[in-house]
Amino acid sequence: MARKRYSDEDALKILRENDVHSLDGLDGAGACRRAGISDKTYYDWRKKFGGMALE
Repeated sequence: MARKRYSDEDALKILRENDVHSLDGLDGAGACRRAGISDKTYYDWRKKFGGMALE
């Protein structure tokens, strides 16, 4: 399967969606599966974009 490159805006959007899904009761792994990314990618993005917000 070919790798998909996500832009910074896409990564922030996915992080925000995962936060919303975690508030709905979905665990972290389930939210990553739903977004189509790996756990490692999720945590790397969280480290990189920790306090940023998409405006």
